[in-house]
Amino acid sequence: MTFVAEPIEVTPEELGRVSYNADGLVPAIVQDASNGEVLMMAWMNAESLERTLATGRTWFWSRSRAELWCKGETSGDRQYVRAAFYDCDGDTLLFVVDQEGDGACHTGERSCFFRAFGRPDLDPTAASAADDA
Repeated sequence: MTFVAEPIEVTPEELGRVSYNADGLVPAIVQDASNGEVLMMAWMNAESLERTLATGRTWFWSRSRAELWCKGETSGDRQYVRAAFYDCDGDTLLFVVDQEGDGACHTGERSCFFRAFGRPDLDPTAASAADDA
């Protein structure tokens, strides 16, 4: 399937509602548009947020490399933003994306959240079914 990047228009007032931590970063959660699965969490600074919204592709700030990075430029596992949200306090972002390629995790897994405490066999997408057991 071929995805197309589509910019998201925002106002300066909306961008001003984002609250960054002391390092100038805000956590960004990435969710799969097709099934709601949480794919990953990464950090954004003001520039990576603005690039994400302007390009329709996810951009993050690498704390270890101290540089911007566009998800999938190396791996081919690109993310195309379909919706962007900020929470009630403005201190956490949520991006709903079309995930291209094998997945979002640098380990090769579809989601970074593939390990469960106390239940190594539990699939995170089946967690609600496990609650009923």
